[in-house]
Amino acid sequence: MSAAPLPPLPPFPRSDWAYFFDIDGTLIDFADTPSSVRVSDEVRRLLERLYQCAGGAVALMSGRTIAEVDRLFPAVQLPVAGQHGVERRNAAGVYSRHAAPTERVELARQRLTAAIADKPGLLLEDKGVSLALHYRRVPELADFVQRTMQEVLPQLAGQYSLQLGKSVVEMKPAGKDKGLAVREFLEEPPFAGRAPVFVGDDDTDEYGFHVVNQLGGHSIKVGAGATAARWRLPDVEAVRQWLRSI
Repeated sequence: MSAAPLPPLPPFPRSDWAYFFDIDGTLIDFADTPSSVRVSDEVRRLLERLYQCAGGAVALMSGRTIAEVDRLFPAVQLPVAGQHGVERRNAAGVYSRHAAPTERVELARQRLTAAIADKPGLLLEDKGVSLALHYRRVPELADFVQRTMQEVLPQLAGQYSLQLGKSVVEMKPAGKDKGLAVREFLEEPPFAGRAPVFVGDDDTDEYGFHVVNQLGGHSIKVGAGATAARWRLPDVEAVRQWLRSI
């Protein structure tokens, strides 16, 4: 990755592109807990408008479960990759999920629950096939969270890896990421044959940026920080302004 300056604004969106959006920190602002975020009516309208203009080639790419994404965007069931690509719903509404060792995940969950029992402010999010430990409310515990997750990881016998995000460390099935999910979408209509565009703000989105770059598309980083993305938007409001231009 390079920290070199990027062009201040990406090209204006086009109706013949295929769009992939991270959610938290990209379309909506962060909150103290994942369940307390709010999605404005305008963001929902902008996504629905883009979905119509792009012929349905718009997907949400999130660390959240698909059920959580649908809770945030109830009016229209967009294509979505949940849990960093572990689960996916395509444009035809077909759901699929990569296999994961659920028994080992349960043992890891129990150990993590015990480890944070005396650490108020930490939040362990159980997503079924992945586990996320959030420390946004207690940033001083960042080192403790990373160390604890690293200690528990070997219990999953090499089948899981750690993913660092903004104020969160997550255990997810190894080899599954947003870049893989982008490739899976691009093999299917209405995404196939279109120039891909990935918009995201976090380290988890770098996988998507790399794939989009390889395919000659447009990778757009939201906010500051080193990145593989070719373009940059300064914040969530700038993303909304960019979407208004279609």
